[in-house]
Amino acid sequence: MAARHDQTTDPVLLDGLLQARRGTAFFARKLKELTDADLDGGSLLPCWTRRHVVAHVGYNARAVARLVEWAATGVETPMYPSVEVRNHEIDFGATLSPIALRNLFEHSAVHLNVEWRDLPADSWHHKVKTVQGRTVPAEETVWMRTREVWVHAVDLDNGATFKDIPAPVLDRLLKDITGAWHARGTDKDLVVEVTGQPSPVTYGNTAATSPTVVSGSLPAIAQWATGRGTGGTTARRDRESLTPAPPAPAWI
Repeated sequence: MAARHDQTTDPVLLDGLLQARRGTAFFARKLKELTDADLDGGSLLPCWTRRHVVAHVGYNARAVARLVEWAATGVETPMYPSVEVRNHEIDFGATLSPIALRNLFEHSAVHLNVEWRDLPADSWHHKVKTVQGRTVPAEETVWMRTREVWVHAVDLDNGATFKDIPAPVLDRLLKDITGAWHARGTDKDLVVEVTGQPSPVTYGNTAATSPTVVSGSLPAIAQWATGRGTGGTTARRDRESLTPAPPAPAWI
């Protein structure tokens, strides 16, 4: 039997799906490197063990799949009944046996991939609603998942870094984060400068007269902006060096 392929032929969407699938494979590899005992260890996220990270990524795949099903059928199927239910689900998932936790990740990832693959081309523009209440086209689910698997692979804290994340993913992630800061007004007097390119790329409040400028490579800036460390970044105000860089505004 011939393998079935994605029904969409949109090259931008297909490229996004590829990044999401590569991120899922990367997370799977980092998870496989961990022993069952390692799952009890801490992650890069405060108050979360690696178990919590795996449970979150597994249940997130199920939640995103519900949105894809919504786009396919027109029947409203929210990601979660509430944020409280989502948080309870993660805490419960963290108590599963190692084999059940690994199966949760694997089976939910396969389910989501099948939902994406089988979604008719004309259904990708159907509107769905995220857990934050944003109304978005179904194609946004691809980026939602891409962000989760790549960043949380780093959160497993067993060797993955932001340098492992593809530059296009980091670039979009940084645009998302700085856009959220701007929408909330939390980027006052803050400029973010990505170095190591033909010319620096800047984000944030570039009109500020005396901004704090946080500089670094794309991976270092993405790590800082997501609240996962200041390594590789420098900060200055009026040419005066600041050490270390200040904490980034809240992202989510």
